[in-house]
Amino acid sequence: MKKLLMATAACALLPLATFAQDKPEKLQIGVTSFLTGPASVFGVPAKAAAEILAEDINAAGGIQGVPVELTFIDEGAGTEVLTSEYRRIVEGGADVMLAAISSGNCKTLAPLAEDLKVINIMWDCGTQKIFEEDDYNYVFRSGAHAGTEMLATVAYLLKTKPDFKTIAVVNQDYAWGRDSWDIFSAALTALRPDVEVVGEFFPKFGSADFSTEISRLQALQPDVILSTSWGGDLDTFVQQASQRGLTNTSTFVLPLAESSLERLGSALPSGHIVGARGDHYWDHPERRDDADFQAFMTKFEDKTGAKAIYPVFHMSQGMAAIQAAYDKAAEANGGNWPNEDQVIAAMAGLEFQGLGRPVTLREDHQGIEAQLMGTSVQTGEHPFATLENMMIFDGGELTSPVGEESVAWVSTLQPGWVDTLTVETFEN
Repeated sequence: MKKLLMATAACALLPLATFAQDKPEKLQIGVTSFLTGPASVFGVPAKAAAEILAEDINAAGGIQGVPVELTFIDEGAGTEVLTSEYRRIVEGGADVMLAAISSGNCKTLAPLAEDLKVINIMWDCGTQKIFEEDDYNYVFRSGAHAGTEMLATVAYLLKTKPDFKTIAVVNQDYAWGRDSWDIFSAALTALRPDVEVVGEFFPKFGSADFSTEISRLQALQPDVILSTSWGGDLDTFVQQASQRGLTNTSTFVLPLAESSLERLGSALPSGHIVGARGDHYWDHPERRDDADFQAFMTKFEDKTGAKAIYPVFHMSQGMAAIQAAYDKAAEANGGNWPNEDQVIAAMAGLEFQGLGRPVTLREDHQGIEAQLMGTSVQTGEHPFATLENMMIFDGGELTSPVGEESVAWVSTLQPGWVDTLTVETFEN
């Protein structure tokens, strides 16, 4: 479909604004994901999910009768290789790109997608700055951004631990760690100005030893310890903190820990706050009894030997967005295969559903995604913590309005705002 401009000439002969374009033999989708390096704990499960989803789509007849074909690019190879491979795949005929996990890579690839005139769906990266700082025609996001995720974390904390007085943060020292803290702290200052931040720690990305930070935290004794860290850094920090008893004296708030629950095992005891970067959880309280959800989870666990984590859900949303956009565009085109401009037009207000609740694309191309938060509990049913007292928040209420910057917007919130939120609670 991509860049097939011969329809333009035929269009002049048609009295109606429909395009009878031949269906391609296949819909080529390029996918960037971390297949090597520390972030492969996210990227490899996401790749497995994409393969399962593509198999299911093709088994059902493809998208509008066209089978999908996936090509993967390893984000772990570095920016130079990533951009070179991205360009090669697009110039080789890719119709749509799903990119990327890394926020830095999203900021690099978004303008490249515009230059190459290829539809790019940002399926995982968290930076809120993409659509706050620039406007794009070809770039869309099929999930929430960091602002939504951090506000959900603050809201859950205030609802479940309303009386805490002190907080400390231990975040990775790079853009995500700094930016997520900026949003969280701005929201907390606006909503609970009486809370004292007693410590801010930003250990080097990839640290293997958190003994200095843990010793300081034990001396400070904060009521709450926030860490938006992920992967091996988060696992190591929680394991070392647990060994030294810190998880018994402070409540840990871990917005990305849903993806670490299996790896942490018994190291994360009951009573700590866990986020899922959306309404993502292998035992999703609203979806776990649905046949399609159960079927996917069985296939995923058979393929990988592990429970599905949030990048799997994010990938399902990216793939669902592609299918929904082509279906909507074909319907508007009289049942004919759409061209690229028609698919882009179909993205406006698009609603689609992966493994969680439906997601809607706003006019600025930002996805509005529900947010699930919960509290860890060691029940003995699994060799790792699961979630109880789950809350699912309406993502629209947590996302900065179109044209507004997240940190500035959350700074305007007033005490009591949390009580106005739409939230559904599930015991387990």
